[in-house]
Amino acid sequence: MYLHGTSRINDQGHLEIGGCDVTDLARNFGTPLYIVDEALVRQRAREYVEAFRETGLKFQVAYASKAFCVMAMCRVAEEEGMSLDVVSDGELYTALQAGFPAERIHFHGNNKTPEEIEMALQANIGCFVVDNFVELHLLNAIAAEHGKTVNVLLRVTPGVEAHTHDYISTGQQDSKFGFDISNGTAFRAVEEALKQPQLKLLGVHSHIGSQIFEVEGFRMAVEKVAAFSIEIRAKLDKTFSVINLGGGFGIRYVEGDSPLPVGTYVKAITEAIIASFTSADYPLPEIWVEPGRSIVGDAGTTLYTIGTSKDIPGVRKYIAVDGGMTDNPRPALYESKYEAVLANRANDAAKEIVSVAGKCCESGDMLIWDLNLPPVETGDLLAVFCTGAYNYAMASNYNRIRRPAVVFVKDGQADLVVARESFENIVGNDVIPERLRKQAVAK
Repeated sequence: MYLHGTSRINDQGHLEIGGCDVTDLARNFGTPLYIVDEALVRQRAREYVEAFRETGLKFQVAYASKAFCVMAMCRVAEEEGMSLDVVSDGELYTALQAGFPAERIHFHGNNKTPEEIEMALQANIGCFVVDNFVELHLLNAIAAEHGKTVNVLLRVTPGVEAHTHDYISTGQQDSKFGFDISNGTAFRAVEEALKQPQLKLLGVHSHIGSQIFEVEGFRMAVEKVAAFSIEIRAKLDKTFSVINLGGGFGIRYVEGDSPLPVGTYVKAITEAIIASFTSADYPLPEIWVEPGRSIVGDAGTTLYTIGTSKDIPGVRKYIAVDGGMTDNPRPALYESKYEAVLANRANDAAKEIVSVAGKCCESGDMLIWDLNLPPVETGDLLAVFCTGAYNYAMASNYNRIRRPAVVFVKDGQADLVVARESFENIVGNDVIPERLRKQAVAK
């Protein structure tokens, strides 16, 4: 059994995270329950900040809030010296409500609406990452209406394909994101950006994918972006002050996953930056990165209560939990793999292979296939590891199932940071037209 961060098995044979027995957490907060190991989140953030600080280069480490965006997480990111990237008005609103400094917020997205741009301008955020020509002109026009000049990066696709799932690869030429370098679109975008009086072009942004376990893709991206930057300086007399290499740093979900230490990624990126730019006598740019999954992914655990089971002799045994694809859609989307443990009987010998089904009315609502567990009983607690990224963030109300609560645990203290949805929340936005209202029956 591989345990992350502060997780351990205590003397009662129970899983403990952040000094909190998860059986107590289940009793106090109910299940399903997202449990976040706050100490591990802070450790991951510090690994990035300290690794870059040791290089002596200018940098920003921006937490990619799409991985897990709640106000408490925004507070932790700020306290750990991170910037923040957002991709919607909802994420921006969350950050602002949490008191995150607007000047350290970067706004991403391939289809920012005029309303989102207005909101971000009014908040005086630090930078827009511009994704296409429509946005380029729209942002300039709205900024002009407000009498503001805004910092921008242009998102470019360097033509580097990360070895990851097709749905989370973004740096290749055929992508919905960014301006392509190889076909000249990115060059035209720089030309156009330099003509916009309200836009201050800082540099470029690239992101090659997610859940990456090697550094070669990052090195290649740096080389492509550096060559592009040098071309821009030579032909347009524009020197970039910022190069953003995005995120995508992998984590361990299951045995066989081999993420590199944070320092290895940072060393590869910074060495490639130094080599590529100094050889051209180009001023070293400030380096920005955007880790998300690698900050919160392995710090999250989802706790379920096991309900029913179904044994098909010679085929498979299913056990069902009180959550599923509503709180973790990743297995259905990406065939993502997870490890899990019986949290209330963690020392019992594993004797049977089971498959973990969710409670949604979908055959595809499977969380884990072929999991080795002790004989399971109704009421046991199942803890699924590494659910901190893109689980709460992608949760839904399919089948009108309520989203789980979220707790931060640290030093034996458990703090509720997101309350479990109520039935009132579920119908809170519903409106029944007058013509459909139940009429009183005349007596």
